[in-house]
Amino acid sequence: MARRPLPRILRSGSTQIARGRQMARTAAGGAGDVLQPVFTLARGLRRLAAAGRRRWAETPKDRRGPLLFLIASVIVVVALAPYGPLLAGLALMAAAAWKGRDRRPPRPQGPDDAQTKRLRALYEALVPYFSAAQDPDPLYAHGGEWARAFPSYDFDDSGRISRLRIRYPAYFTDGEATSRARIEQLLHAKSGRGREYHFAWDEEANELAVTVLAPLPTDIAAQRFVTAPGETVLGFTDPTGVQRTLPLTHGEEQRDVPPVVWRTGARSTEPHLLIAGAPGSGTTTLVRSIALQALQHGDVLIVEGGDTGEYACLAGRDGVLAVESGLVGAVTSLEWATHETERRLIAANRARQAGHPPPDDVRRPLWILLDRPGALGHLAAADGRPDPQSLLQVPLRHGRAANVTVVVAEQFDALDGLSDAVRQYTRARVVLGPAAPDELETVLGAPPHTTPVQDVPPGRGYARLGSGPVHRLQVPATPDPYDDATSENDRQAVLGLLPRRSAPATPVGVEALATEG
Repeated sequence: MARRPLPRILRSGSTQIARGRQMARTAAGGAGDVLQPVFTLARGLRRLAAAGRRRWAETPKDRRGPLLFLIASVIVVVALAPYGPLLAGLALMAAAAWKGRDRRPPRPQGPDDAQTKRLRALYEALVPYFSAAQDPDPLYAHGGEWARAFPSYDFDDSGRISRLRIRYPAYFTDGEATSRARIEQLLHAKSGRGREYHFAWDEEANELAVTVLAPLPTDIAAQRFVTAPGETVLGFTDPTGVQRTLPLTHGEEQRDVPPVVWRTGARSTEPHLLIAGAPGSGTTTLVRSIALQALQHGDVLIVEGGDTGEYACLAGRDGVLAVESGLVGAVTSLEWATHETERRLIAANRARQAGHPPPDDVRRPLWILLDRPGALGHLAAADGRPDPQSLLQVPLRHGRAANVTVVVAEQFDALDGLSDAVRQYTRARVVLGPAAPDELETVLGAPPHTTPVQDVPPGRGYARLGSGPVHRLQVPATPDPYDDATSENDRQAVLGLLPRRSAPATPVGVEALATEG
């Protein structure tokens, strides 16, 4: 039996819908132009009525009677006079049109003298980079027309450039990173330091768009984020970088902020994360934030190489398998994680062969969080033992299939001590704190398209998930609630996210030290 063809509305519905939307926009624009006089008269009548009500409210009560008599007399005279109602209506419409006119001052056409001087100086600074002696019609030349090179621009209230579109000749080597870096550094210096700039190179059109970025919010505290299982919020970024927002609570205020969401699990392309940063940049804060989010749906194993007690608030909580800071305890925990990964793989394979879903203990996520593993590696080398990072080989390689996620945080000066397995399998990267451009490119695999900020707040940096774009990042404030320097609001926010205690809290590292003894 031959299949009947689909109706035309189903085969070309999207095209018709798009055409209908375009026609609706065109009709709305035309109607707005045609009805503009009506809008002006309505606005004027509304303003006249408001003025009449205000005048009536200001009139004393003893004078309202004579005023009503006077108004009634005028209405009677107008009604009895020849063409009185018509002339009164025309006068009312004229008064409404005058009252409803747009009284906003017209925007100045073109830049003023100070803005022109700034654009001229920027144009002259770009001449050595965008000019060639062999060019018969140079776009950039000393004393040339800067309006041809800058087709659009905007200035902020302080008179500095906030947005600029730059045209450059086709022979400029915009495909080379060094050439781009020189132009970006020049624009950063000439447009005003102390701000972050975003550079969007359009190699096909030979144009560069420069935009001043607004500062990322630094007052977002730890809280329950509206995410699905397997999604972890690393921080928050610019609204143009992602196509999603999260509803957040800041005191009594509600607002939507674009997040950087890291997806883990069996279908994740970047199942493991590497965090790098300078001391005090917020790497431990990010690991603590990830731990609080992971405890909603999984189990967490924490290994702290710095032995600073930053994770003492998590000890003995539901879902926290261990918080280790000693060498022996860390090795024992990582050995267990290796065997657990292998057990999960075997159990999942047997379930698939039998045609059953994986067991619940296999589907429950397991998170392995290592903070400064290089310090443990140094202790192991001094004691003649193998580096604990060697025990991460199996969780890193087979973690996605076993629903095991590894997060490693390390400082810049110890990145050389990371094992090859950590470097190879941690394709999701985060860099926090001040960093040189070559350091950012080494960790992230690509340079950011923004200039570095002058004063880097804690938890500020960049994130790149796999081969995706580089995002600006601000980590939510998740401090140690037991630290005396923590504010009361942040302390209560973190304590409210902690699971209940399932066992008496043991000081971090006590079990490991007892085992070593």
